[in-house]
Amino acid sequence: MLAPVAWRTPPRHYGPWEQIASNIAEGLIKLGVDVTLFATGDSITSGKLDFVCDKGYEEDRMQDAKVAECLHISNLMEKAGDFDIIHNNFDFLPLTYSRLIKTPVITTIHGFSSPRIMRVYKKYNAGNNYVSISNADRSAELNYLATVYNGLNVNDFEFNGHPGDYLLYFGRIHPDKGTAEAIEIAKKCKRKLVIAGIVQDENYFREKIKPQLSEQIEYIGSAGPEKRNFLLGNAFALLHPINFNEPFGLSVAEAMLCGTPVIAFNKGSMPELIKDGETGFLVNNIDEAVAAVDELKNLERIDCRKWAVSQFSSEKMANDYFKLYCKILEY
Repeated sequence: MLAPVAWRTPPRHYGPWEQIASNIAEGLIKLGVDVTLFATGDSITSGKLDFVCDKGYEEDRMQDAKVAECLHISNLMEKAGDFDIIHNNFDFLPLTYSRLIKTPVITTIHGFSSPRIMRVYKKYNAGNNYVSISNADRSAELNYLATVYNGLNVNDFEFNGHPGDYLLYFGRIHPDKGTAEAIEIAKKCKRKLVIAGIVQDENYFREKIKPQLSEQIEYIGSAGPEKRNFLLGNAFALLHPINFNEPFGLSVAEAMLCGTPVIAFNKGSMPELIKDGETGFLVNNIDEAVAAVDELKNLERIDCRKWAVSQFSSEKMANDYFKLYCKILEY
């Protein structure tokens, strides 16, 4: 199992790809699979851990990111013959080794950071096994083995049928994620908004977010697992007014696991994650989002939990991947 090395696997706070790599690995181990996790040296797994980077380069800035990535990927590829299959959660770089080894590679495409990386995916299309994390995030130029939704540890999220009255924005502070739009929605419906997440765009935070902070609009910084459950479970709703075609959206699934409905802009994978009118609302603009807040009273929070458990559990994800491994290996 090849995880990224930007953050620890599983991450302390931010690190969605690392989180999913961990969830897949631990889910497979529960199924009886012998798993070696290639990640940072401080990573946690009930399987075997192999590493060359002691810490993630985002947590130890003394490292050069490209050097860390090259050493990390080559460490696995030089040992490829020890494994039946390699599961790549590290984007496109490991694909460049795939014709140099005999071990089959399955690659989960967690999204396309730029159209420019498509050249690599297309070059290695024929000899690889690509998996999308949503049907919305597929490229017509690539062949896919399957779609497997990201899965979460259901027991990490406690259902709350009696939430508070605040709205929550939970994610990185970046124009793509719609932090400023969430603030505008909260102001228009006169609700308190709690903002939690790492600042990924300093200028955006300084110019668009910080000047609007007040008693009503509160920024609390990044929130690790211990805060996440409380924040999500006690929120009246999660606001997810994204400005890009998001491949998945972990916070959306996490919120629903807590029973918290989601109001999201209708882009990317959102129609696959949210049952419109049952576990939240898909809207097209700020005014529609404001109107949707008034409709939340008509939703049953337990329906959010049931839907998320049925679709986005780590057990389901691990089982889905295990079936793909068997297909690739012709078991």
